[in-house]
Amino acid sequence: MVTINRGRQRLAQQVIDQLRLQIETGKLREGDQLPTEPQLEAAFGVSRTVVREAIADLRAAGFVQPVQGKGVFVADPKTKTGLSLTPIEVKSIPETLELLEFRMAAEGEAAAIAAYRRTAEQEAAIRAANRKMANLIEAGLPTVEADYEFHMAIAAATNNRFYVDVLRHFGPRAIPRGQFPTLPEANDRAYLEKVHAEHGEILSAIADQDPDRARQAMRAHMMASQRRYRMLAEQQ
Repeated sequence: MVTINRGRQRLAQQVIDQLRLQIETGKLREGDQLPTEPQLEAAFGVSRTVVREAIADLRAAGFVQPVQGKGVFVADPKTKTGLSLTPIEVKSIPETLELLEFRMAAEGEAAAIAAYRRTAEQEAAIRAANRKMANLIEAGLPTVEADYEFHMAIAAATNNRFYVDVLRHFGPRAIPRGQFPTLPEANDRAYLEKVHAEHGEILSAIADQDPDRARQAMRAHMMASQRRYRMLAEQQ
């Protein structure tokens, strides 16, 4: 399972890099429709999950835009430029990447420890936080606090106060999208559902008491965020 998660991250990055290169070199121009999911799966030799992850990241970075009932299209370059951040947000990018790097190490291990130490009540708290986020996504309401609660519940399930203290020190600002309110992805349902699905993989591993899978699921979650914010940095 660990190998699958790592492999999926690498494959998603390869799809992102190749599609982005086609867009930036003009092979795919503004308004062009991307191939369908099955066509992309065949072209890149990857699964539908990998394709959807890559498209979600390209969408969050402003390179593509889905049109309901029609497909996914290359975004207007002016629209992508319009995603430029405020000066405060731009200054936040390096710190955000550093924080994600730190969290990958700390929370990856926290998830592993929680997988074999969590009590039934603690597992229920993680599950409740995950369900709360799903309900907020469905209602179109802000999810940063619920996202933070999910990660805090995992820290608490380590039964090691230092994991809790570290995450509490950062507070909800540990959730990157809370620091970038001008980004469409902060309230984009498809993006938030992807984040929620990543949480679901972490929860599943903890519930199954599988430390290795829990560690890798958390690391994959953080790596996906790193990838998105690196792309964002390159656009500034």
